[in-house]
Amino acid sequence: MRNNSTLSLKGRALRLLAQREHSRPELEAKLARHVQEGDDLRAVLDELQAKDFINAGRVAESVVHRRAARLGTQRVVQELRAKGLDDALVRETAERLRGSEAARALAVWRQRFGSPPATPQERARQMRFLAARGFPGDVVRRVVNGRVDTDDGMPEDG
Repeated sequence: MRNNSTLSLKGRALRLLAQREHSRPELEAKLARHVQEGDDLRAVLDELQAKDFINAGRVAESVVHRRAARLGTQRVVQELRAKGLDDALVRETAERLRGSEAARALAVWRQRFGSPPATPQERARQMRFLAARGFPGDVVRRVVNGRVDTDDGMPEDG
């Protein structure tokens, strides 16, 4: 019976990992309620991690791939931390994202608004929209004010 429940726990973990990448803390939280007497959740997770089924780098890449085009670095970092990823990996991912932040903010702004604000109220609304998506204030101001140039990686209007 002990072996079957461990397999069941492992089966649940593999099913979750087949759907998308999960960090070890995420899997631990999701599987904890299914642990029965005699199960060793830590051993199951250790085995999956040793076989590279659980990989923090892939989790970070998955989040970046799914979310970075629509969110600023701050929001992506928030999601990575919520997944319980190592601080060094989160910092490394954030540094890599900052290089494309202005271009990503401009793309999000163009898709949502497409034209400069006509009133101070509209300007504030556009700025709040970008800020809520995790883009830093200096980038938000440059995008909304139309101060873009090719030197900062932001394509010129045209």
